[in-house]
Amino acid sequence: MKLGQFIKEAERKLGQAGISSARLDALILVEDMLHKNRAWVLAHPEHELKNLQASRLWRKTERRAEHVPLAYIRGHAEFYGRHFKVNRHVLEPRPETETMIELLKKLSLPKPPKIADVGTGNGAIGITAALEIAGSIVDLYEISSGALAVAKHNVHLHELRLHARKMNLLSRPLRPYDVILANLPYVPDNWQINQAAMAEPRIAIFGGKDGLEVYRKLFHQLQRFTWQPKYILTESLPPQHENLAAIAANHGSKLYKSQDFIQVFTPV
Repeated sequence: MKLGQFIKEAERKLGQAGISSARLDALILVEDMLHKNRAWVLAHPEHELKNLQASRLWRKTERRAEHVPLAYIRGHAEFYGRHFKVNRHVLEPRPETETMIELLKKLSLPKPPKIADVGTGNGAIGITAALEIAGSIVDLYEISSGALAVAKHNVHLHELRLHARKMNLLSRPLRPYDVILANLPYVPDNWQINQAAMAEPRIAIFGGKDGLEVYRKLFHQLQRFTWQPKYILTESLPPQHENLAAIAANHGSKLYKSQDFIQVFTPV
């Protein structure tokens, strides 16, 4: 099968399945298979795909047509300009979460800053913090064994030596922290999510009736410690920000800054 023909057929199948990014997804799958960039793929519609390549590409197209997240099919996703392994045990990193790193880099941090990535998932946030904040000491915490295995893989992938521990939020922290990074589940239980998100782990998405139950647990844990972080960065839906700020205030923290999905809290 010729490359151009495959792209047209894949785009048609994905479009019929309701995939809004049908052509882009087809191109990405081809680029991965052939190890060629977009310009080369578009310039060579007459390239003849090998039978094995065509069959593998079509199987991946069929999976995408079933609304399996593209990142799961590819086995990796990009976050803050770097590649991270992903699979069904973790969420696909969202572009909006990159704001957390941007805000972190603008904070006045001690040297070296001690940072905890709580609910780390595939480790993208904590690993990126370690790479972007020179000399930082970063620990990763995750309750899911499957997700923790992915995070550890990504630590090695980026040639870092970080502690990655299985833990319920910060129930037994390794050390006091200057910064808490917390992209915890925040979608209300009755919220209608899209088909791709339905393939992702529910434990990483839903956060109780109002979506903020896991954050309540985290702020309650923090209040018990003899030490307090200088900053707590959270992610949630903008309409939830007022309620999350109230939860933080009830546990001794005040809103310092807010941008898009991200809030920054400091001790009162």
